[in-house]
Amino acid sequence: MTRKSLSDILSAGERGSLSRAWDETEAAEDFGTPLPPAEYTCHLVGADLFNAATKGTPGVKLTFKVIEGEHAGRRLWDDLWLTPAALSMTKRDLAKLGVTAPEQLEQPLPSGIRCRVKLALRKDDDGTEYNRVRSFEVVGIDEPEQDAFAPQDAPAPTPQPQAADGSAGGQQ
Repeated sequence: MTRKSLSDILSAGERGSLSRAWDETEAAEDFGTPLPPAEYTCHLVGADLFNAATKGTPGVKLTFKVIEGEHAGRRLWDDLWLTPAALSMTKRDLAKLGVTAPEQLEQPLPSGIRCRVKLALRKDDDGTEYNRVRSFEVVGIDEPEQDAFAPQDAPAPTPQPQAADGSAGGQQ
């Protein structure tokens, strides 16, 4: 299989735009350290079906985005497993999000779900620290933020006054 070049995946105009954007963009901060154990206010921003890389175990990966405090913008993940041994806990957590049947996992969850997430800090045998969601609670639904680039809704047409006989009113 031959390796693709940027020219293979970008049009000529996109190539120039990417180069300009690349030159003008600062690299994102590296979040190499886990968040401190605490309770965080987050939005649920994803619930994606996946298979574990090691054994292929099926699961649902919940993605939370911290929306308040000094760690706003950071993300947290919670893996819910679709196995007989874990199903009772997975059903408990998905029910908090309104998911009561497996078929609902095929659809995106509503946006704006605000949660209070309790986060723990764990350590592997080799000393590597990582975060683990201990629990979460849905505390409300927020209006989704407006996308500044989304098309604006067309203004509703002005209703025309109607005469008593149902014909269009007004002067002629």
